[in-house]
Amino acid sequence: MVTEQEVEAVGQTLVDPQQPLQARFRALFTLRGLGGPVAIAWISRAFDDDSALLKHELAYCLGQMQDRRAIPVLLDVLRDTQQEPMVRHEAGEALGAIGDPEVLEILKQYSTDPVVEVAETCQLAVRRLEWLQQHRGESAVRGPYLSVDPAPPAEERDLGRLREALLDEARPLFDRYRAMFALRNAGGKEAALALAEGLRCGSALFRHEIGYVLGQMQQEAAVPQLAAALARLTESPMVRHECAEALGAIARPACLAALRAHVADPERVVRESCEVALDMYEHETGSTFQYADGLERLRSPLS
Repeated sequence: MVTEQEVEAVGQTLVDPQQPLQARFRALFTLRGLGGPVAIAWISRAFDDDSALLKHELAYCLGQMQDRRAIPVLLDVLRDTQQEPMVRHEAGEALGAIGDPEVLEILKQYSTDPVVEVAETCQLAVRRLEWLQQHRGESAVRGPYLSVDPAPPAEERDLGRLREALLDEARPLFDRYRAMFALRNAGGKEAALALAEGLRCGSALFRHEIGYVLGQMQQEAAVPQLAAALARLTESPMVRHECAEALGAIARPACLAALRAHVADPERVVRESCEVALDMYEHETGSTFQYADGLERLRSPLS
């Protein structure tokens, strides 16, 4: 049984800028797992932080929780043009993930946002909500992953045709995302290598999502392409950050070298992503079962 005091203590860790970023991330994912209005309130309080990476993850977690009570704060973040584009983008994606049609008109409004990553995200969120309305009663979550994705996986199963759809930049982004999630769900080296080719496609939003799904797959075959994208200083920081986190999740020795090479990167979001990814690497290669261990650390402060 989790007490209100324990939830508050985890929340205090999240909002405390003096805490190491790794501890704040673990607190965030602990709150995501706990859910409920108190957890949402603590997560919402951290949007005034100066770390774009942390705020991006706050929005991501609120979307994954799929709780309507998070809609007002996410709308505020999406509307706030002072927020970093990657934070606003994630707020738009989170609104699509929650799946409530009440936000459809607002998402349509931001589908023409001057920031292309925000516009594309809101276009995808609109398509997801419309898909949910057309497929009432069907689950939008299929396959081996429990994440709430920006698009349902395509029904196609042929890897060659899925790769072709993924890389065809003339197709609607929503259809390419559907191919992306179908390849991820198929799993294996061939699917991972097809996805890794997407790291050279035109849309930064698309490339960043490729990094995310390769991290979910944890396929070592994609490490060279992820490391190369992380090392490309001309690449969007939003993409490089996601590639860093993917390397932390894959957690092979080559990942460690790539992450260590960028812990002092000139881009703050890349630097911080490497810090968090090294913590993920340590978790993946260590003996602890739970990454979101905010409660365990609270109850056993010496561990």
